Amino acid sequence: MSSIIKFHSSMLSLHSSSSTCSLKSSLLPKKSLSFSSCCHFNNPFRNSNFVMENQSFSVLSASKSQDGAVIQDSSFQGSESFFRSVLASMEAVYLNKNPTAKAILELVHSADGDQICYDHFAFRTFGVNGHGVDSMSKFFLDFGYKRREELRFPAKKLKAFWFSPPKVSTSYRGSGVNGPLPRIFISELLVDQLSPEAQDVIKKYTDISRCGKEYAALASAFGSLTWEKPSYSEFQQLARESEYAAWTLVNGYVLNHVTISTHRLRSNLRSIGKLNQFIEENGFNLNSEGGILKVSPDSLLLQSSTVADSTSFEFSDGITEAVPCSYIEFAERLVLPQYKDLPTQEVEEFHRRDGFEVGNADKIFESTSKDQLTRRAA
Repeated sequence: MSSIIKFHSSMLSLHSSSSTCSLKSSLLPKKSLSFSSCCHFNNPFRNSNFVMENQSFSVLSASKSQDGAVIQDSSFQGSESFFRSVLASMEAVYLNKNPTAKAILELVHSADGDQICYDHFAFRTFGVNGHGVDSMSKFFLDFGYKRREELRFPAKKLKAFWFSPPKVSTSYRGSGVNGPLPRIFISELLVDQLSPEAQDVIKKYTDISRCGKEYAALASAFGSLTWEKPSYSEFQQLARESEYAAWTLVNGYVLNHVTISTHRLRSNLRSIGKLNQFIEENGFNLNSEGGILKVSPDSLLLQSSTVADSTSFEFSDGITEAVPCSYIEFAERLVLPQYKDLPTQEVEEFHRRDGFEVGNADKIFESTSKDQLTRRAA
């Protein structure tokens, strides 16, 4: 599961040796981490020494809630360039492992132009031994994100929170991780609701991880598991009970998906219906659970997604099998009724539908399911 990735700018200061690598970063607690101790990561920076120079920002501004009331946005904390470098590293791991996502981003770039904005990034976690939502959210909260609504998925034994980004002083005219900061969606499996046998498997590996929960963002940026590789029989055991659990066991904290903000595109692809048609005409399969287009009850949040890629994974018992990776999502947020008369050129993101919808998200989760993967292979 390890990947060698190129950081778009230096996000770490580290010194390598033949035995251990001591790493210091604002991703980590003050105490440095030795890669030969409790957390086992592959070091893509061996034989390198570099230090990053950053500027710090603290920007305070206001936006409006969906009912029109002015709310205070959080300020961005720390170095914006460092934070975006971490996002870029997470994105690089994701694109390296998911050729469909990379191909679609390139396809949309070629058809629409240089600017693609991300609506949100999504992560999956185990809600046990401190490895749940909080393990990943801490990094984003430290840089000024705010926790918003909780969503519950009883049938899947999941809960999730989404996090709104802070306002920043830099231009919003960049693309991808250099554009508007994405929302963050983090879900966790309610492990205590699974069978004792499934709980034992998950707790075995989160116990192995131990301090790994403190380095979730680092693990995502490196594309590394914070626990050892499982056996194929353990993966199968979880998959029979929870496909979400099996996915998380072999993928860990890597990006589950990124989402293109369709209404920020410039061509006719800004309509999610036309984008879906464009993607299918170019040979890509979209998640059909509940219909290709997922629509919120208020009809203001429209979403769709591809079916996840698969990759070969070598399990600890020497068996190599295909496992699901990640996918790419598309979201169109329509203008709220109270702003429907605004000229198009004056519409900003806060004039549009915010947040997430349980019904939509429940179906988007199926992008990594066996049913959808089987349909893709057919």
